[in-house]
Amino acid sequence: MRVVIASDAWRPQVNGVVRSLENVAAHACSLGADVHFVTPDAFRTVPLPSYGEIRLALAGTRRMRRMLAELKPDFVHIATEGPIGLAMRRVCLAEGRGFTTSYHTRFPEYLSARLPVPERWGYAALRRFHNAGAGVMVSTPTLARELGARGFANIMRWSRGVDADLFRPRADARGALGVPAPVFLYVGRVAVEKNLEAFLKLDLPGTKVVVGDGPARARLQQSFPQARFFGTLTGETLAEVYAASDVFVFPSLTDTFGIVLLEALASGLPVAAFPVTGPLDVVGGTGCGVLDMDLRTAALAALDIDRSLCRDLALTYSWRASAGQFFDNIVQANASAGGVPLAA
Repeated sequence: MRVVIASDAWRPQVNGVVRSLENVAAHACSLGADVHFVTPDAFRTVPLPSYGEIRLALAGTRRMRRMLAELKPDFVHIATEGPIGLAMRRVCLAEGRGFTTSYHTRFPEYLSARLPVPERWGYAALRRFHNAGAGVMVSTPTLARELGARGFANIMRWSRGVDADLFRPRADARGALGVPAPVFLYVGRVAVEKNLEAFLKLDLPGTKVVVGDGPARARLQQSFPQARFFGTLTGETLAEVYAASDVFVFPSLTDTFGIVLLEALASGLPVAAFPVTGPLDVVGGTGCGVLDMDLRTAALAALDIDRSLCRDLALTYSWRASAGQFFDNIVQANASAGGVPLAA
């Protein structure tokens, strides 16, 4: 089957959306799928206001219609609600073509964190966007229940995976960072919506390490000089930092999953987080992390967790299984809808 995936999030961005789509593509051939992406690479772009590292595509309906006609897909999946996703949605609705979507990001909360825009407005817009499709994929049961309560329809589960060969315990990595132990690690975007100050303000022994970049980095680095900011790391370098740390601290209150949770666990790193969507679904009740509204209590208690339990949990996730679930959802959703969008 030939699948076109439309996404506003793409390289060089480093985030969960891009990581998920890259792994779908990596396993597509072995699962009998031929995947083609429509991304900002195909359009002129402009920087997102207040977040210049993210580029917004100037995607028009006419160009999108031509691209779709040339690609001749069996199925269309819209991964994001940005200009590319909106243009692809308009074309699919105009042509009576079925499509699926996925819900990756809590844009209503992110927008409200920056502008005086009520969250209910954002959710109304997103509900209209996704309910026009044959199915909307979400990463966790908690998120599925939440969106269902907000009126989202045709919700399907699409979990995530981890490269357990890259992210693994490394006995020789402990102490390799050259900073006082214990090491409390954060990996992800350095932006207001990640609630990173909740981590950096904690009174903890040892060293706080931040891996990642974003619009809040300069301010936070100045405000918390005792923390170590390593910038964006990838591949072996990132994996070694995970393995050299003692606890992974995840302060976000708005993530929909948190692939970094799986990377940490695969590296043998226990998790400290708030009891919210993402951490609740990945580590809740597993003994591989401590979830508490007092993040300091969680971080200190996580030091006592058996690291081998964390690795064992991570091995129950794989990117191949995630990709298989993605393609199964596409076929099932379109078969149920008869290939016709459910709502305009």
